[in-house]
Amino acid sequence: MNPLRRRLLAASSALFAPRAFAQTTAKAAPTAWPRAASVPGGVARVPLGAGAAPPQAWLGDQRVLVLREGGGWVALVGIALAQMAGNVLALTVQQPGGARETRTIKVGAKSYAEQRLKVPRDKVELSKEDLARHERERAHLARVLATFTESAPPSLAMLQPAPGRRSSSFGLRRYFNGQPRAPHNGMDIAAPLGTPVVAASAGRVLDAGDYFFPGRMVILDHGLGVLSLYAHLSEIEVAAHQSVAAGAAIGKLGATGRVTGPHLHFSVYLNATAVDPALFLQPEVAEPK
Repeated sequence: MNPLRRRLLAASSALFAPRAFAQTTAKAAPTAWPRAASVPGGVARVPLGAGAAPPQAWLGDQRVLVLREGGGWVALVGIALAQMAGNVLALTVQQPGGARETRTIKVGAKSYAEQRLKVPRDKVELSKEDLARHERERAHLARVLATFTESAPPSLAMLQPAPGRRSSSFGLRRYFNGQPRAPHNGMDIAAPLGTPVVAASAGRVLDAGDYFFPGRMVILDHGLGVLSLYAHLSEIEVAAHQSVAAGAAIGKLGATGRVTGPHLHFSVYLNATAVDPALFLQPEVAEPK
């Protein structure tokens, strides 16, 4: 076994033991749950009641993760970074054999850092060719990220996919030359070029390719709308439709795409919505001084 993979798995063996991607139903429950917070970029927990069969739930037209907890069912809902504090979201719930119901989620407040930069215009304004490529890729990735498969995730606890310092950049709101950009929808992990990158949880490869902004990238499907994304890789070591175990090598850390240096961009999606990956990871342990 690769020494890096052995260290990652040993450090988290209680929660993150590697498993094959199981063809289970929504009745399966994960061994751990993400830390819940009904805030932009967070995960809301919505109790759906008891019953032998799972209800289904939607936020808008996007299916939502529903899993059993004890004797009842719970929806775990990803809340978009674009949501404002005080907004009320309507969750549509279809109980088995019953009428549709509506549950509400009130969005709480969450402050994220801001970064204001002055950069050369050619670094932020795309050529017609690059813009056309970006638009094609954005439409393709929107379809990929909306994937919802009926297999339950083997676990909602995830491995840190590469060793290194985690940045607190999720939700960072950048302004280039005074113009707002989309908030940062992932966690950056700083590590040397070529560092092995592993699957944060068992799953199947939904997409693997080279894109304009994220560079070489892999997207994994873990089931029931739970996806993970790994960007700026120097090498991709898996192919579309391939099954991978938790901790399996999927590529090497790089600096491809529109970046200034080597790092891993790691995102987690629920119901096609990017949520804070830190909610799914064990808290980072500070190194002794």
